[in-house]
Amino acid sequence: MKIYNTLSKKKEDFVPLEAGKVRMYVCGPTVYNLIHIGNARPMIVFDTVRRYMEYRGLQVNYVCNFTDVDDKIIKKALAEGVAPEVISERYIAECRKDMEAMNVRPATVHPKATEEIGGMLEMIATLIQKGHAYPAADGTVYFRTASFQEYGKLSHKNLDDLQAGNRALLVSGVDQKEDPLDFVLWKPRKEGEPSWESPWCAGRPGWHIECSVMSRKYLGDEIDIHAGGEDLIFPHHENEIAQSEAANGRSFARYWMHNAFLNIDNKKMSKSEGNFFTVRDISDKYDLQVLRFFMLSAHYRSPLNFSTELMEAARNGLSRIVNCVSNLSYLLENAASEQPDTPDVSSLPLELSLLQQAEDHTRRFEEAMEDDFNTADAIAAIFDLVKFANTNASDSSPAPFLKALKSQIIELADICGLLVEKKAEGLDQEIEALIALRQAARKNKDFARADEIRNELLSKGVVLEDTREGVKWKKI
Repeated sequence: MKIYNTLSKKKEDFVPLEAGKVRMYVCGPTVYNLIHIGNARPMIVFDTVRRYMEYRGLQVNYVCNFTDVDDKIIKKALAEGVAPEVISERYIAECRKDMEAMNVRPATVHPKATEEIGGMLEMIATLIQKGHAYPAADGTVYFRTASFQEYGKLSHKNLDDLQAGNRALLVSGVDQKEDPLDFVLWKPRKEGEPSWESPWCAGRPGWHIECSVMSRKYLGDEIDIHAGGEDLIFPHHENEIAQSEAANGRSFARYWMHNAFLNIDNKKMSKSEGNFFTVRDISDKYDLQVLRFFMLSAHYRSPLNFSTELMEAARNGLSRIVNCVSNLSYLLENAASEQPDTPDVSSLPLELSLLQQAEDHTRRFEEAMEDDFNTADAIAAIFDLVKFANTNASDSSPAPFLKALKSQIIELADICGLLVEKKAEGLDQEIEALIALRQAARKNKDFARADEIRNELLSKGVVLEDTREGVKWKKI
């Protein structure tokens, strides 16, 4: 398995620190509003990475945080006249709903920044003791960037150049800094803000320190993979490396993975441009499985353009897979009833040969995923398998063959987090009963009654399709 490592700027063989186990940290959202589709991309991408690793038999300890103390949360809380935790807990709950709708599995642990303050104070104290951080007169604690000689190694920025050319990085309180590149580890409390006691002042943590602390607590001093959007490379992930390695005295993460930006109609997503979409906005028009399919239709390191046309294409593409699985289910039901004594597929030479051909598509899927998780090529392999199934499965196919094909498609789709098998719905029995009545009416040449039943089903959002295999139905 090869992973493109932002640190080395090349693909590397993935070798976990501990055989058979993976320690993976993914930066999660700041919870002050509903998550937007830009947030959704890393959630979907790295959930898929995790799923494939588990398919490979690896045990993944997957940690994804919630940043629940932040200027934006505080601002929203003040505007609503509520405590900041009311805002953060509200949007953590909403985020979990959207994640479930996108079929993003819960992390092994979802730590919250506010629950890890003790660990942050401990790491900050260690950095001060080692000379990597210093408190200012007002109680602000800064990381001494120049003390970490490898600063810039992830973003491939030169420390001297940054010091000389990035005066724009100066922020309020700059006169207290030894260097304009020094960044905040702890900040004093302002009126109306939440705060915690510390040896330096009553205040709250800077943004970067939280991920270093949560990663260390739940995964250890050194981890296998740290991931997030490419906008986090500098300064967030660069600062994480500096403070973690300075405090722990060892390498922080062996592999750094970053997904590329998501644009809207070839423009950067922006509220001022009127092209800002939350995941909830998209769910009003599309099943979020379509959004997931769309996100995986391009390689995660490639910029992705969101548009109505591309979402429609994604919906059609996903439907091809779902319809194939639905057809295999229909054929399998008939085959199971008509061929109760069908032998195992291993005793059916033609079908066994066909399944061996189908395995070629699985191998292509795996090869694509092994090559830095190329989901675009992996989905192309699923499409080829679907085409193979549509060509070779028929109402005369034995049940074991149909079952094997169906299971193969479902398994590969599941690695991508795509739910392609329709669940039985409560209306199924009622619909099937009405279809049986309609068939009886047609047989008795009572076509008026048959049309009435068809219209009744249509009013329930069910459309009938007369096929060579029989009558099928689907919800619209």
